[in-house]
Amino acid sequence: MSEDIDPKEESLFDAPLMAEQERMIEAILFATSEPVTLRELESRMPHGCDAGEAMVHLRKRYEGRGVQVVKIGDGYAIRTASDLGFLMQKETVEVRKLSRAAIETLAIIAYHQPVTRAEIEEIRGVSVSRGTVDQLLEMEWIRFGRRKMTPGRPVTFVVTQGFLDHFGLESARDLPGLKELRSAGLLESRPPPGTLPLMGDTEEEDESNEGQSELFED
Repeated sequence: MSEDIDPKEESLFDAPLMAEQERMIEAILFATSEPVTLRELESRMPHGCDAGEAMVHLRKRYEGRGVQVVKIGDGYAIRTASDLGFLMQKETVEVRKLSRAAIETLAIIAYHQPVTRAEIEEIRGVSVSRGTVDQLLEMEWIRFGRRKMTPGRPVTFVVTQGFLDHFGLESARDLPGLKELRSAGLLESRPPPGTLPLMGDTEEEDESNEGQSELFED
């Protein structure tokens, strides 16, 4: 007679219980400042784990809490609940201040991406300096996108995952309205870029065409 196998005896290759998988994901997200994808999570977890299913359970468990598990682009991260953001005011006031030109350029890219430099200038009504674009690139709030299949194949700009993370967005489709943008300091109390001509503005722009060709060289 063959010996009965204890059903409670687990194979060394069996995946941990779902509750344990949730704990693993929670630990990884808590220790990581950048969003982590499901593929990255599974690569760190034992063989057989289902990071997708564990993530669903973990996000439900954090609903209504002071911190939440949010999706940012293709990744996930633990972030302060959006309605408690006012408690972080002391930390957020130290965010690097953007010039008006950079704010408008960033807003145009966010709402019109992928967008070329020429398209940004057409919407704003003034040229975009190399320094403005470089500042946004250095902050890692925008990045180069694919070149457009038009004469000259101009490069395009898109917002980054870092931009989405900073404003608590899952994707660019979740961009806030004008009121929220102004509250976040992303727009001034004036018509949004592109809705009214900006050529009539009397404020001098600290911008020139310097460096435009260099920025778009291959």
